[in-house]
Amino acid sequence: MTITEDIKYVGVNDHDIDLFEGQYVVPLGMAYNSYLVKDEKTLVFDTVDQRFGEEWLANIKKEIGDAAIDYLVVQHMEPDHSANIALFMEKYPSAKVVASQQAFMMMKNYFGTDYADRRIVVKEGDTLSTGKHVFAFVAAPMVHWPEVMVTFDTTDKVLFSADGFGKFGANDREDPEGWDCEARRYYIGIVGKFGANTQALLKKAAGLEIKTICPLHGPVLSTPEEIAHAVKQYDTWSSYAVETPGILIAYTSVYGHTKAAVLKLKEMLLARGCPKVSVMDLARDDQPETVEDAFRYGTTVFATTTYNMDIFPWMRHFIDHLTERNYQNRKVAFIENGSWAPSAARVMKGMLEKCKNLVFCENTVTIKGALNAESEAKLAALADELVK
Repeated sequence: MTITEDIKYVGVNDHDIDLFEGQYVVPLGMAYNSYLVKDEKTLVFDTVDQRFGEEWLANIKKEIGDAAIDYLVVQHMEPDHSANIALFMEKYPSAKVVASQQAFMMMKNYFGTDYADRRIVVKEGDTLSTGKHVFAFVAAPMVHWPEVMVTFDTTDKVLFSADGFGKFGANDREDPEGWDCEARRYYIGIVGKFGANTQALLKKAAGLEIKTICPLHGPVLSTPEEIAHAVKQYDTWSSYAVETPGILIAYTSVYGHTKAAVLKLKEMLLARGCPKVSVMDLARDDQPETVEDAFRYGTTVFATTTYNMDIFPWMRHFIDHLTERNYQNRKVAFIENGSWAPSAARVMKGMLEKCKNLVFCENTVTIKGALNAESEAKLAALADELVK
């Protein structure tokens, strides 16, 4: 893939992976992106996952043959991008590695060396020239590790964005849902806790004339429309704003009674004109996708059973995922079920009270076993409150 006349794509696609970072289902695979700059001096941005080291080096050789490489820029030390640093440095003994001070500390932890005799330490505001191209380094701490930096090619106006603007999916697989869905799931799952840091990086990027974005995962963004849309989405996601009008109902159900209440509530909401109701079974549906929906829509209904005087484990797991990603600026409601001592709503509210700017609905629905006329009337009252 040609990015510009001088910048080539040398990354790889992974079709064998089952779980990214040990937890995210990636049915379309994963891309580990790397970029080669051919100039008076030759430069490579980032390595790839350990399993693809030889394929990556072969991609580089296709572009430059047996020529030497002057610089390896390491923007992010997460192993899916840094695992082949040692292999590269052995293959190209005259190359120098360019990274932040914290990245070199991490290299010593991973590889037993910080390349003291072959390194260039860079920080915010530093630049590196390869001849025609001048690369400016921008610190991006906690987007999403502390050592991260991004790099702007002031010549071709290319932003090498590290994990920013990344997406699940291999680059040689067409995604029928387009960019947004898997980019959203990627951002919220992996970077979502660090919204303030992402906002800070977006403010820095706003002053740059960006013509191309080259992330470390997912497709290269190369048109003004693609770039503007991606930046807009990142601004929404990282400010914890509501992206899409709608309601998520996240539930667990042991014997089907809580599920019946959830489906009844969905029917009521749609009848009252709610534009979108997403219903997710926390025991069966993809947990990260449910987390994604909780951040996408403005309202979440939490529905679960009282279980061992607490709440059902999958609901606790779900709420933990939300709170550790700074869930905020939303309306929430509760449906609880308990045959003799229902307490799930109290437990769920207690877990969520640490979140910022949550509005708790006045109507909480309590079911003691199965829906009856009284609890169905409470569902109707909750539906009325939710669609106001």
